[in-house]
Amino acid sequence: MAKVVGIGGVFLKARDQGALRAWYRDVLGLDVTEWGATLTNDAGSEGVWNAFAADTKYFAPSTRDFMINFRVDDLDGLLARLRERGAQVLDRREDGEYGSFGYVVDPEGTLLELWQPLPR
Repeated sequence: MAKVVGIGGVFLKARDQGALRAWYRDVLGLDVTEWGATLTNDAGSEGVWNAFAADTKYFAPSTRDFMINFRVDDLDGLLARLRERGAQVLDRREDGEYGSFGYVVDPEGTLLELWQPLPR
């Protein structure tokens, strides 16, 4: 059965992206670059953290200040199941060099980005 298998990343809106990235780098010790930071846990699983501009439209239709990216094992299967269950699945999809992305909005209005990485 198609399911979420991990956190792919957490993304925040920031009034000052540079300052927020610097805080996460200098205070928390993240290896932050212009696009954000990759975090690897003890099991070798990776996730991403990044700050987006406060006025980004990427999180639309959500008005929340954050977005969560979930890693999934079968994007098409999960999107079909979510539609069957009445979830707000967006008519938005991206397929590219990092894998495939689909989008759903939770009942509180938070955008969830569902990511199926390319096979390794």
